[in-house]
Amino acid sequence: MAKSSPMTWRERGTLRPWDAAEAAVENLATHKLRSALTMLGIVIGVMAVIMLVAVAEGAKRYITAELSGLGTNLLIITPGKAQTTGGPPIIGEGTRKLTYEDALALKHAANRYEIAPVVLGGSPIKYGNRSRDVTVVGTTYAHQRVRNMYVEVGRYISDEDVEARRRVVALGRTVARELFGELNPLGKLVRIGEMRFRVIGIMEHKGVILGFDFDNLVFIPVRTALELYDTDRLLEILVAASSESEIPQAISEVTRILTRRHDNKEDFTVTSQDAMLTTLRKILHIFSWVLGAIAAISLLVGGIGIMNIMLVSVGERTREIGLRKAVGARRRDILWQVLLEALTLSVIGGAIGVCVGSGGAMAIGSMFPSLPVDISLWSIWLAFGFSVCVGMFFGVYPARKAALLDPIAALRYE
Repeated sequence: MAKSSPMTWRERGTLRPWDAAEAAVENLATHKLRSALTMLGIVIGVMAVIMLVAVAEGAKRYITAELSGLGTNLLIITPGKAQTTGGPPIIGEGTRKLTYEDALALKHAANRYEIAPVVLGGSPIKYGNRSRDVTVVGTTYAHQRVRNMYVEVGRYISDEDVEARRRVVALGRTVARELFGELNPLGKLVRIGEMRFRVIGIMEHKGVILGFDFDNLVFIPVRTALELYDTDRLLEILVAASSESEIPQAISEVTRILTRRHDNKEDFTVTSQDAMLTTLRKILHIFSWVLGAIAAISLLVGGIGIMNIMLVSVGERTREIGLRKAVGARRRDILWQVLLEALTLSVIGGAIGVCVGSGGAMAIGSMFPSLPVDISLWSIWLAFGFSVCVGMFFGVYPARKAALLDPIAALRYE
């Protein structure tokens, strides 16, 4: 005698967990186009979250790397007292100035650190009939190590050049190319403002960092720069510690020395580069979350679409639900079937969105190498998890409505 085949879930009425999943997939497959269009909102939402966060995280890593390339374990001393942590001071009238003698005092008392005083000005530089506006940096030999900017051809400013107030200059790559073309600039005389300078070096290529062209700089001895601009004020004093662990001690020592020199008044600001980077990272991290939250709004729209379609689906299957209840299906069987359909839509849509969003972010990075992209694992899990929660949340009402249907009224439904 032939064995009877097992009853299907439709014949049995009740659903085991795997039956509910099978029923959900089967019902979605019956309306492929409708299901695909419903999932589209979830796909777009997840894709938008991943791509926008990838761009924001890439920008954060790019800016951090660019600033780190301008020196590490760095302290920046500026005139004026700032109270905002990690921010530059506000310099106004009456601010106590920093002088070259302040830098010398730091160098002699704290010789474990690299000390680089800086004067900054803008002037035209001329050679023959060619002229170009440049940023002039007056500094010392230590500046190249402090700021990680080295000479590639010739030599940099020496301490002897500073003390003798020699009129020598090291040119940035762009300046050397624009003024001299294919000629060798070394030994040539150029005019900066009203002074003539001899070219002693050409800087290595640095490029544009955060919108500033570091190849359009020229470097002269700091005491010569003070004479050129007829001032005794420094823009800042840079102090480089040998390691990150020395930074707190360096801050304490620098503060003590300058306070004593300034009549026991702390009328200057010591800012560590690490504090500035930390503040910047916090701002960019908040920016990443804001972009992600904006993109997540489309997930809510997709969730509303899921609820709408599930309500339509429940209406179409009212008689089926009534029949299943009549043969023994429990409320929770109906509830889980409809809820799993909504979850299936959101899970499949979320998975597709993760693939499309990750692929789109990588494509942006490939097509636009200058646009930093960093796909974060946390953004993928966040977007996917949120899409699943959206499916669950917006599937509850249609599922509950289906579960509460009266079987007799449902069987009479036309």
